Formats: sequence, structure tokens, C-alpha cells
Amino acid sequence: MRDDMTKRAEQPKVTGRGAAVYRALTAVAGAVLRPVALVSGRDFAERMALAGPVASGGIWIHGASVGELTSAQVLIEDLARDFPVLVTANSLTGRALAQSWGLTARLAPLDVPGAVARFLDEARPRLALTIENEIWPNRASALRARGVAQVVIGARMSARSAARWGKRPGLIGPVLAGIDLLSAQDGATEERLLALGLRLEACAPRLNLKLLAPARIKPGAPGPSRAVTLLVASTHEGEEEPILDAYLAARAARPDLRLILAPRHPVRGDAVAALMAARGLRFARRSQGAGLEAEVLLADTLGEMPLWYDAAQICLTGGSFVEKGGHTPWEPAAHRCAVLHGPHVANFAQDYALLDAEGASRAVTAEGLWAVLLDLISNPDEARRMGVSAHDILMREAGDPAPLLHQIRGLVADSLAQRRGNSDI
Repeated sequence: MRDDMTKRAEQPKVTGRGAAVYRALTAVAGAVLRPVALVSGRDFAERMALAGPVASGGIWIHGASVGELTSAQVLIEDLARDFPVLVTANSLTGRALAQSWGLTARLAPLDVPGAVARFLDEARPRLALTIENEIWPNRASALRARGVAQVVIGARMSARSAARWGKRPGLIGPVLAGIDLLSAQDGATEERLLALGLRLEACAPRLNLKLLAPARIKPGAPGPSRAVTLLVASTHEGEEEPILDAYLAARAARPDLRLILAPRHPVRGDAVAALMAARGLRFARRSQGAGLEAEVLLADTLGEMPLWYDAAQICLTGGSFVEKGGHTPWEPAAHRCAVLHGPHVANFAQDYALLDAEGASRAVTAEGLWAVLLDLISNPDEARRMGVSAHDILMREAGDPAPLLHQIRGLVADSLAQRRGNSDI
């Protein structure tokens, strides 16, 4: 019986006229770029795998840049506890981020045959793990030829992208057929990839990578006045005025209503303080040593948002009353806050739509905010229900990474056992 590594090596290679043209063009590009890389400095030399050897022999993890690597940090650090890990990125900032985690990191090789071959000769990975949407035919073909297991996590593909790739079956088909394990972010992506050539047996449990870190947050003890405290989190210029007016209107009916206002950029603390003073508010500033004893707290510091989430039952997410696209609802959800937001949530449109539909968050206008605040303060059981629901949705949508990590570890172990077996021959 042929072993798994032999099977991987004999999976379909990139075929067809389009694939031949792609390989020929990238081979020419590689020949042109190689002498340029030798005189262009270390960064470009890394892209051409000409920057010297790098030790690995473990898992090669690739993410395009900071966003992709950050979304997978939980999984990367989990695997790094057991195996050597080499991280690559397409950007300098992505490389720097991985290095800041204490991991070996380089810029990824360009998808030209020579660079890919040189990189794999140096790194000798047992497994290649790609985050999200990186599809590189030469890279995939070279990994198959060497019998290296291929895993994709957090895969995403829109209908538009699927239609484009559908016109290039000779490129996309063999890439997908060579994947040993793929975890999609949603069912629609999984269906599109199956239609394009992904093997059904390669489908792994789905995970929403961007939710894994919030799902691991362990809230602290709730503040003593949590039921009557509103947190306005990460506000931008132009938002504080209507929010402060709404707070004052609600407090006229409920004098016990407390406020924590945390501007997105603490450097704006003086400007926000001036807005508060102009409205006759008695407030204290965290930057001057004030704490949760203040009835109105200007939280003009960095790195303390978990404290404010724990202290407030209701969280109004900033960036949503001006056209900034809104900020994440998942951190307040992790702390079981009832989430309120304005109309501008393009950055997290699907997330807010889900939370709104299940009654865990509410969309509010600047004009109607005071009434919603008054309603939730007067009905603390409803505010708590919203917070619990938001947390439950977070845990459900994030998924459990343990089964996927178990499967990845199994592939690495199989590869190690195969290499040991080959060395005994």
C-alpha cells in the first residue's frame, strides 16, 4: 500500500494551457528578478528566497499581512508550543508582527518556481498552513511534489471570486485537490470551493478566525454599579456631542445613570473633556488617576478597555455615529455587555446584523439613544439578557478550534513518522 506522502506527491499537478502559460511566465519573471534581488537589499532577497538559510523542519504558516496573522494568533501560538513554526507574510508589518510574538518570520517567497523551490529546500516543512485567501499555483504544486501536507484555515471565497476562478479550472482545480484539510469561515465558501475542486474529505470543522481571540476572553468581576453604567467605547470626533446630550436626557429621568466614555484616541482627552465641561457635567479623568468611583469617567488612557467592559452592562460602540465603519461588537459581547450601535457599521455589517436579529444588540439613532438608554436602565433584566445572548452568539459563531488543531497535529505527526520511516530504508 502506498503511504500518505506518496499519495500527496501523486495528486494532480497544475495542468492545462492556462497553467502552462502561468508557469512559463512566472519562470521568466523569476529569472529576471533574481539578479535584481541580489542587489536590492535583504527584504527583496527574502521574497526571492536568496537571503540565506532559515531553520524550520516544522510547520510553515503563511498569512498575507497583519490582519490574517492576528486572526489566527490563537491557533499559531497553540501549534508553536509543540512544533517549530516558521511564519511568512507578504508585508513587512506582517513579518514584524510574527517576530514580536517570538516566532521565526520571513517574507514569503514570490510564486515563481525558483524562489518557491529554494524556500522549500531551506525550510523543509512537514506541513504548510495557509490563512484565508492565498492561492498560489506554483507553491501548491511544489508542496505536492514534495509530499508536504497542505492545510487552509479561515478560507473565504465570495461568489464573484468563485466565478473568476471557475474560468481557470486548470489553475484552481489542482491547487484545491492537493489540500489535505480546509476549514472555511462559512458554508457558502465551503460549497464554492467544493465546486471548484476541493475534495469533500478535506473539509474540516468551520471556524470564524476573527472570533477566536474574543471567545477566549475571561471577563473579570462585574463592577458594583454595572447595572446602571453605560460605556461609550472608542468614540471619534463628532460622536461625543450627541452621545453626551442623549446621556444627559436619560439621566434627567434616571439620576443614577453612570457613564464611562473612552475615546478611540486618548490624545483627544482634552477636547472631550471640554465637551463635557461645556455641558456642565461633573467628571473625572482616568489619566489623572480617577477610577470607577467616578459617576462620570473620561477613560482617556490606553490598554484598560477590559476594565470598562466589566464595569458597564450597556456598551455603545463608537465609530458608528460617524462614517468610520464601526468597531467590533465582539469584545463587549465577550464581557456580556448589551451592545448598542449607530447606523455606520460597514466594517462589521454581518456581525451586527446577526446580533441585531437575535436581540443581542440594538441599532440606535442619536435622536433616539436617550430613550433606549432609559429603557435598558429601567429594565436591567433585559440588559442582562442581551449581554448573555451576545456572549452565547460569540461562542457559537467562533466554533471550537480543538478538533481542527487535533487534525493538524495528526498530519504533522504522520509526516514526522514518514520521514523517520524513509530514513530507515
